[in-house]
Amino acid sequence: MRQNLRILGTAALTAALSASSAWSAESADPIKLTLHDWSGQLINTKIMGSILQEAGYNVEYVQADYIAQFAGLKTGDLHLAMEIWETTGREALDEATATGKVINAGETGLMAIEEWWYPAYMKDRCPGLPDWQALKDCSEEFATAETSPYGRYVGGPVTWGGFDEERVEALELEFEVVHAGTDAALFAELESAYQRQDPIVLWVYAPHWAPSKYDGEFVEFPAYSPECYSDPSAGVNPDMAYDCGKPRGPIWKAAWAGLPDKWPGAYEIIQDYSLSNDEMSAMVGKADLEGVDVDTVVSDWMAANKDRWSGWISN
Repeated sequence: MRQNLRILGTAALTAALSASSAWSAESADPIKLTLHDWSGQLINTKIMGSILQEAGYNVEYVQADYIAQFAGLKTGDLHLAMEIWETTGREALDEATATGKVINAGETGLMAIEEWWYPAYMKDRCPGLPDWQALKDCSEEFATAETSPYGRYVGGPVTWGGFDEERVEALELEFEVVHAGTDAALFAELESAYQRQDPIVLWVYAPHWAPSKYDGEFVEFPAYSPECYSDPSAGVNPDMAYDCGKPRGPIWKAAWAGLPDKWPGAYEIIQDYSLSNDEMSAMVGKADLEGVDVDTVVSDWMAANKDRWSGWISN
């Protein structure tokens, strides 16, 4: 009996020492997470960072451009990007992973929609919506003093990509693309127009509070296909690419390829991490509509979900 206990005790001690050695072998260097210019991404990234800190890792946040960040991920100057949207970032993600210097670290659990969106009151002024072809007949209904006789489409910040100028040209829409400078400015445009019932069509995305707060619809463009973006002969315009809607799908995590070797425990946590659209939309609403500081939103989520994220750490 004593011999069996000694054997079990030795095995337990060996396992504990082995685990301790594995843990101490992980680098104390900071894991650098990228921050962008919209509330959801800031919340998502800082929740991830807070969980990694709870697990004992050193974390650093670095402000970075959405697409240009891949250069830093390739070199290892940046380590983790928490929101690569299937809608606008998949092409850059695929290019980066093809180099072998960046890895797709899995889905965040969030499902992305990014598309042209209009308030319901514009449907009375432009019969035929949400079919995109209605925009050909009523572009002037969306015009402003600055763009008349062309309609105005308010796009996201230029760093978001999205190919809106290319889409307008390929689909022969008489619209001028005007980019908002920031995420906040984009939705300030919507709030202002909605209150006055002014004409507007703009870039709206989900998960976000806007599609819940405002009554409206996404424009239904020709269905996206990879060929639509890469092959001019595909789609409704045989001479031009981007003659379709934006893709829809998961929001991905992207990481420097060296991260799993340098911080293996952290990488396991990163892969396990997941949020839902409803969770994210509610948190973005708190930040953008109620004026709650992003760090407070994050700490509130951490307090309310301790059992959940503790499970990711202990797995």
